[in-house]
Amino acid sequence: MDKLERKIPPVALFVIFVILMTVIDKVWVVFRFEFPLNLFVAVAAVGLSGVIGLAGVYEFRKAKTTVNPINVEAASTVVDSGIFAYTRNPMYLALMILLVGLGYWQQNMLCLLLPYGFVMYLNRFQIRPEEKALENNFGPEYLDYKQRVRRWI
Repeated sequence: MDKLERKIPPVALFVIFVILMTVIDKVWVVFRFEFPLNLFVAVAAVGLSGVIGLAGVYEFRKAKTTVNPINVEAASTVVDSGIFAYTRNPMYLALMILLVGLGYWQQNMLCLLLPYGFVMYLNRFQIRPEEKALENNFGPEYLDYKQRVRRWI
């Protein structure tokens, strides 16, 4: 299973989950429910995820370090300012919020469960290997950051 570590870019994984959610919503209509304010929740999810995701990219650009999740070894610094003072993975959090918003908008219980699969996959095959590489690159500085800031929220 280690062969999957940092192989699928998180944005590509997000697209796979969107496609999967779309197919599930069309095939398993029996799992649809009437959730209140579905359009409002979907729009709020898009807005919130946009703010969180762009804040993460902004902090990386400001620190002049890589945003490439496949080539973590190229990171030049531990970014712990801005949104990174609250979550170590704002861009992944933003993608997860978008998936939850899509599942809520689809009003399909199965689709609402899929973002948890996204999180589990990212934790195992993307985030843990990233953290190991960052620990190797930055040592105590990154370990201290991990102690201060949660992985998701």
